[in-house]
Amino acid sequence: MAVFPWHSRSRNYKAEFASCRLEAVPLEFGDYHPLKPITVTESKTKKVSRKGSTSSTSSSSSSSVVDPLSSVLDGTDPLSMFAATAEPAATDSSRKRRDRDENSIVGSDFEPWASKRGEILARYTTTEKLSINLFMGSEKGKAGTATSAMSEKVRTRLEELDDFEEGSQKELLNLTQQDYVNRIEELNQSLKDAWASDQKVKALKIVIQCSKLLSDTSVIQFYPSKFVLITDILDTFGKLVYERIFSMCVDNRSVLPDHFSPENVNDTAKETCLNWFFKIASIRELIPRFYVEASILKCNKFLSKMGISECLPRLTCMIRGIGDPLVSVYARAYLCRVGMEVAPHLKESLNKNFFDFLLTFKQIHGDTVQNQLVVQGVELPSYLPLYSPAMDWIFQCISYHAPEALLTEMMERCKKLGNNALLLNSVMSAFRAEFIATRSMDFIGMIKECDESGFPKHLLFRSLGLNLALADPPEGDRLQILNEAWKVITKLKNPQDYINCAEVWVEYTCKHFTKREVNTVLADVIKHMTPDRAFEDSYPQLQSIIKKVIAHFHDFSVLFSVEKFLPFLDMFQKESVRVEVCKCIMEVFIKHQQEPTKDPVILNALLHVCKTMHDSVNALTLEDEKRMLAYLINGFIKMVSFGRDFEQQLSFYVEARSMFCNLEPVLVQLIHACVAYCFITIPSLVSIFTRLNLYLHSGQVALANQCLSQADAFFKAAISLIPEVPKMINIDGKMRPSESFLLEFLCNFFSTLLIVPDHPEHGVLFLVRELLNVIQDYTWEDNGDDKIRIYTCVLHLLSAMSQETYLYHIDKVDSNDSLYGGDSKFLAENNKLCETVMAQILEHLKTLAKDEALKRQSSLGLSFFNSILAHGDLRNNRLNQLSVNLWHLAQRHGCADTRTMVKTLEYIKRRSKQPDMGHLTELALRLPLQTRT
Repeated sequence: MAVFPWHSRSRNYKAEFASCRLEAVPLEFGDYHPLKPITVTESKTKKVSRKGSTSSTSSSSSSSVVDPLSSVLDGTDPLSMFAATAEPAATDSSRKRRDRDENSIVGSDFEPWASKRGEILARYTTTEKLSINLFMGSEKGKAGTATSAMSEKVRTRLEELDDFEEGSQKELLNLTQQDYVNRIEELNQSLKDAWASDQKVKALKIVIQCSKLLSDTSVIQFYPSKFVLITDILDTFGKLVYERIFSMCVDNRSVLPDHFSPENVNDTAKETCLNWFFKIASIRELIPRFYVEASILKCNKFLSKMGISECLPRLTCMIRGIGDPLVSVYARAYLCRVGMEVAPHLKESLNKNFFDFLLTFKQIHGDTVQNQLVVQGVELPSYLPLYSPAMDWIFQCISYHAPEALLTEMMERCKKLGNNALLLNSVMSAFRAEFIATRSMDFIGMIKECDESGFPKHLLFRSLGLNLALADPPEGDRLQILNEAWKVITKLKNPQDYINCAEVWVEYTCKHFTKREVNTVLADVIKHMTPDRAFEDSYPQLQSIIKKVIAHFHDFSVLFSVEKFLPFLDMFQKESVRVEVCKCIMEVFIKHQQEPTKDPVILNALLHVCKTMHDSVNALTLEDEKRMLAYLINGFIKMVSFGRDFEQQLSFYVEARSMFCNLEPVLVQLIHACVAYCFITIPSLVSIFTRLNLYLHSGQVALANQCLSQADAFFKAAISLIPEVPKMINIDGKMRPSESFLLEFLCNFFSTLLIVPDHPEHGVLFLVRELLNVIQDYTWEDNGDDKIRIYTCVLHLLSAMSQETYLYHIDKVDSNDSLYGGDSKFLAENNKLCETVMAQILEHLKTLAKDEALKRQSSLGLSFFNSILAHGDLRNNRLNQLSVNLWHLAQRHGCADTRTMVKTLEYIKRRSKQPDMGHLTELALRLPLQTRT
């Protein structure tokens, strides 16, 4: 292609701005507004036929605005049509909805059993050996299931039951706790497998066998966890039986409603349900008979409206036959569990269950239990906490939405039982915090009178403190409450007991008292936890204390004036924990510090905290962790301001740079904050695009401050760095091509170069020339077009530089439009550069005349045409001819985007009607639209 001269068109930016401005239309009150709510109109639609044929729709509405989504309401959308033709069926989703509706009486404020399960398993463990009886399925039972005759099936099941009575079991001894858990899980899976293969008798035998394990207290410390594991199996069995009977109530045309009555249940389902209860009633031993019947308590709904309310009292009475008080209390807990699930409104039965427990409560201190503890070598302080999970659950069930009078009654019963500590602890754990808080002094009096043997008082104060963290006691009692509690807590010798209580009461102290009392508490904690480095075993509790303190002290000048706060931090000597604590402090500071600060107390303390975070970074630190630490440190740096005292500000930045040299984002923040760091610190950064952008930003700041020589130096540094840009760069752990990032940077650079004045000693457009040389020498991808896109941007820059007045300026900086004032020599140099750039673009277009590159050639040709249209003076014949050639090139091989070209031609025709644009009329006539062949 021949070399074409460049002629930039003159721009009137003000006029162009005015022509692009949106037309202002006055809006009167009551007119339509796009943010007004849409009025959904009611439509009447004919029913959709089963074949899915389209039906006609007639609708009437008083509103002119129709919601396009309203059709979903009348059944005309495809999903509604599909649903309308589907047969009603009992699905899993409907079953879940039914279960949710039935349990809706128990609200979200009731803590479910599932949330307690994990805590119990983690807390009640043992190193002793355990045993378990495994059911061994008989071969004749398996053979019998294959017979088809009903009499054979009945005979086989009877034989299976006889076989079970004779004892087809295997006792596994010397199991570790984990082995025991694995065996229980195997039994649970065996239950599901037996049920799935229609071996209902085998499933029942597994459940009976598992229930028997709950009578074994040979390893008593493990009993609460055993209860959790076994009742998981019972829950599975109860669900399987219920769903089986429910499925029998469904025929081809109907399904039971969500709240069905026994009248809706067919005879087959009722008979099956009765059969299950009869089978369970024939179980000889009390404990398995109780547990298995309780597990299917819900099935009484199929038989009678009053079935559950009649069964609950009977099951409650059955528990009276269980002699071991520990086994008994967990049986009561299970009955409360299923009772709350299926009939939470039957509070009388739940209360009766609890009062039965109170009547037998003295058994805990009887000779039988004491002898058992002697045999197992278990002390009373270790034995009594085994009751807590069951008692806490029972109390939670009876206290749920209970009136305040019930708490008063419970307190009176506790007093009659001699203020038993275990009972009192469960009362405080279960009832609403507001009830407990208003009676704090009464509870403290009862705690004082408790017998401390077996259940220490400090645990009672801990339970009271947990309530007072949630609800406030009477204002006049607050100081006395703290004194009474701390009088007991501070005397504790065991560091673990001490810190467990102190952790709870720190929140109460922070909530209701000043830094003086908080300082006293922190000093006491340091005193107890420092000897023998006891703090090393209590990092979670110490972390909790720090979080509670900083949650209540958002004024950091007050927080750091608490004398013992920083010494408290010194106890976190494990680096990972120390860093986590520092992160918590900084997160609260960033969140709540509203105004910049120069308080030396805050600065010194937080510099120490940030230094701790920074020094934890090493070669193994994850990138996400580095980003988080840098974010927190930068948040601190941004909040430090000495106002007009620049000397102090610089001193702070100097100290910060020396402290945080290993975190690149922090160095970047400091470079933004202090221009003196630009030349020194930018070269030390690893990320090349971070360096490029910082050089550009620094140059822009220098220009804004009329430091022209510094600006030139920054821009030269950026230009000299471009050849070092690698082909691939790491972005969030993945290697990506760098050219698109380089293109973005250069476009920003060009926008700045428009207003940079030429240096008097370096000639016309010296920075642009240097940049073009670098671009020319850079090794670009062979199959890419980014180099040409950059040259196109350079052409736009040079066109903007040829205007008499530039589009934008920097205050007090004379750009080239002021320096040269439209000088002909300057314009000539500018045009020469334009011609050089154009030659490069056209040469590249020639290289794309290959089959695999024709689409790229078409796209780039149209793009270059648009650039000439926007920036070139098309009254010049040769430039005009070039644009026509490019138009034809874009369409030559049928690769053009026809829609884009049509819109482009329409745009040219519209512009031709504007003043001084008549020459575009002729151009439009020379731009045909070709059809693809």
